[in-house]
Order: sequence, then C-alpha cells, then structure tokens
Amino acid sequence: MNTTLTTPEVPTELPTAYIESMSQHISVTAANLPAEAVPAAVDPLTAVKQVTKKIKQDLRMGREHQQGRINWITSIAMGLFHVGALAALLPMFWSFKNVAVFFVMYFFAINVGIGMAYHRLLTHRGYKTPRWLEYFVTACGCLALEGGPIFWVATHRVHHQNSDHEGDPHTPHDGTWWAHAGWILSGRAMHSETALLGRYAPDLTRDKMHVWLSKYHYVPLVVTGLAQVALGAFLSPAHPVIGALGMVLWGTFLRVSLGLHATWLVNSATHLWGARRFETKDDSRNNWWVAILTGGEGWHNNHHAHPVSARHGLAWYEFDINYYGIWVMEKLGLAKKVQVAQFDPANPKPAGIA
Repeated sequence: MNTTLTTPEVPTELPTAYIESMSQHISVTAANLPAEAVPAAVDPLTAVKQVTKKIKQDLRMGREHQQGRINWITSIAMGLFHVGALAALLPMFWSFKNVAVFFVMYFFAINVGIGMAYHRLLTHRGYKTPRWLEYFVTACGCLALEGGPIFWVATHRVHHQNSDHEGDPHTPHDGTWWAHAGWILSGRAMHSETALLGRYAPDLTRDKMHVWLSKYHYVPLVVTGLAQVALGAFLSPAHPVIGALGMVLWGTFLRVSLGLHATWLVNSATHLWGARRFETKDDSRNNWWVAILTGGEGWHNNHHAHPVSARHGLAWYEFDINYYGIWVMEKLGLAKKVQVAQFDPANPKPAGIA
C-alpha cells in the first residue's frame, strides 16, 4: 500500500533520507567530534546539523574545492568508452540483435539500476524491498559505470543538501560543462574513500554487500561485457569476431556512454531548462525530454520539492517509467512502504513548507 507523504517537520536544507540515516548513526559519528561539539542532551536533528558541519570540512565538493586537477584515470576510461561508442555505429556492427541488447542493458542499468535503485531506493529510501532484491537492483546500478552505491548515494545526498549553493558537486552555477561532466573528469576521485563517503551514507557502510559492491563496482559490468562477447559470437557463427565485437560495442560501450550523458543531463539540463511547479531553494526544473531519456528522472523540480517520494512524475502526463517499475514490484509484493507525494495543484508547495 502506498504511503501518502504529508509535510515532514524537517528543514528543507537537509534531505530527509540523510537526516534519517544520520540520526541512526549519530552516536558513532559524533564520537569523532570534540566533546564540547555535541552536548550530552541534544535532539537528533541538532546533532545531525553539528555532525554535518564537521563532515563538510572533510568532504568538500564543488568546483572551487577541486583545484583544477584532472582525474586522468576517469578521463581516459570515459574517453575509451566514447571511442567504443562511435565504433559501434560502423555499418559492420549494425544488427537488430545488437540493438535489442542495447535496450535491455540500458533498461537494467539506467532505469532499474540508477533510477529505481541508486536514486529512489538507496539515496532517498522512497520504498523498501527484500534485501536480496535490493542487492540485485544495486548490482544493476553498477552496470552504468557511475561508481559504486556508496559513492553515488553520498554524492547525491551532498547535492540535495547544497543544491545550487556552495558545496554542490555539480551545479550549473559553476558552468554548464562542469555540471554535466566536468565534475567527474576533474578533481578528487573518492570512489575508494568508503570511510569518508560513508559519513553521508552510514546506512550503506553498515552493510557488507553494499561495501563489496562499492569496492568492486566494475565487476557486474565486466561480467555482462564478457557475456555479450560470448553471446555475440554464438549468434553469428559465420562471423563470430564481428558478432562478438558488435554486441559488446552496442551492449556495453555505446549503452554506457549514452547512459552516462542521460544521467549527467539530470545534473545540468534540469537545473537550466524547464518548468518549475514548486518554489524550491534551488534552480531545479521539470524537463520532459530528460525524463524520457532517464525514465522519469527529468521531473527534477518535483523531486527536489518532495525528495522522498518514489514517484517523480506527479501529474498524469508526466511519464515516469521508473515509478511504474516500483508500482509493479509493489503489486507483486516485492516493494513496500512506497512513498508518494501529495500536493495541492492550486497551491503547490515543497515538503517542509506549511
């Protein structure tokens, strides 16, 4: 059964999922602070704010903190994937089999993995699933080449806390290209800094499987890539090499490259172009064409106004395939406590605003 969201009594500058997870973990994290920093008797929200102040000193994101450095490992990897994506478009690699594999892999990586798992389940806890299913959809997120779950979740929670303000990892205020891809290609690589990132994702660092997937986030992509090589060769006995190369180029290289840009457009385009239903404290906008590319993540103003809602398309005409997937799981008994935002169309207000 859906859980209707009413106005939560938390300030909008801190995302609800972050407050919940930090409140649960507050006793452990606060131990790193000086004794005088956290009074003996303090409410959880105040304690979260105090701990957050300490964390922000260590986990600095945003262009001004990157010192103009280039992350060469990431840049080279991204460059190679884009070269492979261009190679996939050569006529010799065209086939309906390869196109079919592209769309299947795109659905599992971007819709199931990023939209339904990394974003709406892990980051905002907009619904709950059995643990085995949570691990499966998280592994699907690893197929997108957007890092492991702890890195992705922590970065996104920082984004919500500082959206379009100082400390936002990817605000267009630092430049459109920076918001789109520059923030990934430049600066400090933190994929392996589980302890530091975990301060924004303590709920994940307590889970051994999420820690493993964060450390070895490339494994699902490698395994599925090898499977595509084998399947492509098997389905093209007359030209096994062309079949193998074609399928992995379409199913991995082209699919990953387009999926990356689709996700990056949420960071850039949906903070630049589109309509604003809610007066949020950032520049988030609802962008229909980004929503089509990402399965509903483009209804970004809706999301920033009601971040815990598992449904982003709040009007009947706002296409949200990621929510439809969650709805199907709920009907099958695989998703529970699905959060769905409610608002007055005549007077729409963000969560936390009376």
